[in-house]
Amino acid sequence: MFFFPPPACGRGERGAASLPRVEGRLTESAPLAPLVWFKSGGSAEWLFEPKDTDDLSAFLASLDPSIPVLPLGLGSNLIVRDGGVPGVVIRLGKPFAKVETLDATTLRCGGGASGILVSSSARDAGIGGVEFLRSIPGTVGGFVRMNGGAYGRETKDVLLKCDIVLRSGERQTLAVEALGYTYRHSTLPAGAVVVSATFRGHPEAPAVIQAEMDRIAAEREASQPLRSKTGGSTFKNPPDHKAWALIDAAGCRGLRRGDARVSEKHCNFLLNLGAATSADIEALGEDVIARVKAQSGVTL
Repeated sequence: MFFFPPPACGRGERGAASLPRVEGRLTESAPLAPLVWFKSGGSAEWLFEPKDTDDLSAFLASLDPSIPVLPLGLGSNLIVRDGGVPGVVIRLGKPFAKVETLDATTLRCGGGASGILVSSSARDAGIGGVEFLRSIPGTVGGFVRMNGGAYGRETKDVLLKCDIVLRSGERQTLAVEALGYTYRHSTLPAGAVVVSATFRGHPEAPAVIQAEMDRIAAEREASQPLRSKTGGSTFKNPPDHKAWALIDAAGCRGLRRGDARVSEKHCNFLLNLGAATSADIEALGEDVIARVKAQSGVTL
């Protein structure tokens, strides 16, 4: 789970005249709650939706280096604090949501492409091995940033390389070996925006791929609160432990803080029952951390 902005981070007062010209869309005081799965939180000082990679690169190259930048994917594992986000939030829209088949085993995917689109495109092309992406509610950029994974597979297992735009506006192509991948972590530079990634699978019959995607979808539906306002799986699994089991053992299943609740279906999910603020959700997470620490000695 990611929190933005960090505590005690203030907002600036920057008018449009102080920002570079763009070809895409630049919106002042843009509400972010509709763009994140928790449906809570404040506004972005500025929301930038670039027309293409050239537009993004030129904007970042001209943007005052002191202005913070936050790339936003599907907002499925993000808490936006109630005070909003200072600086510029960058959201990659349809121009970055394309998937191209390069050969019998390789796909080039835009940074804004969803996991469902990637896995479905791979199925249509007879490319197996990326079905697990269907189960992750995020975009390619998020997968690359945090080594997204599920069902025993991780992004590092299928990624060949990624194309990024640095905070400076410089473009780079990084091989998977350069990303320093560990569990849900990479060494991707801060502020970098993933504009595309190249994945490699293996030849497979589309029917076999679809069967695996169906199995994954059914398993998720049975075990996770997918139709709720949630940020997905909240806490990382500590070494030799499952986070959900520690939370359950600490008596946190169903625990509430206002309209924020620990899911009874899967207790590593926090839910917004309707009117929870981001402060409620974050405080509930801190309650869980404290109870697990007291019960097991493990810090989530």
